[in-house]
Amino acid sequence: MSKLDQILILDPPVDLKFKGPFTDVVTTNLKLKNPSDKRVCFKVKTTAPRRYCVRPNSGVIDAGATVTISVMLQPFDYDPNEKSKHKFMVQTIFAPPNVSDMDSLWRDAKPDDLMDSKLRCVFELPSENDKMNDVEATKAAPGMNSTKADSTAAGASQDETEMRKVVEKCKRLQAEMSKLTDENRQLKEDGIRMRKMPRSDHMTSNSTSLLGREAGATSLPSLVVVIAAIFIGFFFGKFIW
Repeated sequence: MSKLDQILILDPPVDLKFKGPFTDVVTTNLKLKNPSDKRVCFKVKTTAPRRYCVRPNSGVIDAGATVTISVMLQPFDYDPNEKSKHKFMVQTIFAPPNVSDMDSLWRDAKPDDLMDSKLRCVFELPSENDKMNDVEATKAAPGMNSTKADSTAAGASQDETEMRKVVEKCKRLQAEMSKLTDENRQLKEDGIRMRKMPRSDHMTSNSTSLLGREAGATSLPSLVVVIAAIFIGFFFGKFIW
């Protein structure tokens, strides 16, 4: 039985290009599209596993779906005279109805059921045009920064104006509150004076009646003494008679 052709469509189909400088991690994307009506399991392998990080490096692609693979090249000292020998292989197999253990699936797979595609790794340094574009972008950055700074300054000025308005409004509100407090205090004092005036008259009338009662109480013993003297005189006169 002949080996099956790759069912997935790869983008890029042949070369994985990595563009330097290679002093930092360089990432390129690989798209895997499943044009069939079946689910497909995939696995990505490389001849230099210590130099690359692949996410995801395996999985399942549903019918008609596409998966994007990120291939990250680790920093290294690039030698333009050295030809890259790194290669990748995308291995695939039709997924069974219920797939749970991917390791067992790949371990027990028959060679005739496997499909694969191979890709070369190509390293490229930036061209002179790219460098010029980077320089122009760097030169344009200060202008953009100054524009941002102007916008920030304008925003700060607007904030200061709004702050002054708020402060002035607070001052007006404080003055109005002080005025209302004074008016309230004045009303309280007037109310206290008005309450004190009838109370003073009432106290005066009570004092007058109290003095009258005291005078009556003072004159009452004198009247008793006179009446007692009259009775005493009457009895004495009757006794002598």
